[in-house]
Amino acid sequence: MPFELYYWDEIQGRGEFVRLALEEAAADYVDVARQPSGMAAMMKFLKGATEASAPFAPPFLKDGDLIVSHVANILLYLGPKLGLAPSQESLRFVANGLQLTITDFVAEVHDTHHPLSTNLYYEDQKDAAKQRSTDFIEHRIPKFMGYFERTVERNGNGGDHAVGSQLSYVDLSLFQVIEGLRYAFPRATKGFGERYPALMALHDAVGKRPNIKAYLTSERRLAFNESGIFRHYPELDQDV
Repeated sequence: MPFELYYWDEIQGRGEFVRLALEEAAADYVDVARQPSGMAAMMKFLKGATEASAPFAPPFLKDGDLIVSHVANILLYLGPKLGLAPSQESLRFVANGLQLTITDFVAEVHDTHHPLSTNLYYEDQKDAAKQRSTDFIEHRIPKFMGYFERTVERNGNGGDHAVGSQLSYVDLSLFQVIEGLRYAFPRATKGFGERYPALMALHDAVGKRPNIKAYLTSERRLAFNESGIFRHYPELDQDV
């Protein structure tokens, strides 16, 4: 029985972190909302579910009767099944901690273009977004990316990996973060190779993996756009 991934149908968004793991593992899965009548099925599920485990919002994954919500939680569940988690149990919690840190960072990325309210359009909060993005570029990107750079450097067993000695879902997620940042802030990320060489080596290694490379050039990989988390508004970008 294939995994069922539930997420919005026209954006990469948070669902892409799960999608990359499924694609790398060549897992049998259905991207439900992208199927005919899939969005209606997802919304019906969200509004009509009566189970105590019913998710608040996508992404969520259905594996048989089990429903798992939230990106980090989904990847914690999928990692061992797909061969994308460290074999050492203690390191699996390290991986989960890193993924939760990525979740925090992704939330801050979102807030660069919606700093006041998700119920307002970007155009209604552009001045606040400019101020938030300036702080994000000058302080938050270096803080998070510097941490991830040190994490990769300190992983003596991993080479181009964040945790453990083999590829994990954390590596795939870091790849996606870098891809998203380069789309949203091309000027601010121009010198990433010099500032974060270990991270960029990890990114490049992930991008060369056969399954990932094939996925990135397929129709399944939606392009970044201004409806997702990583949005490119030139007025929010700056040189560093």
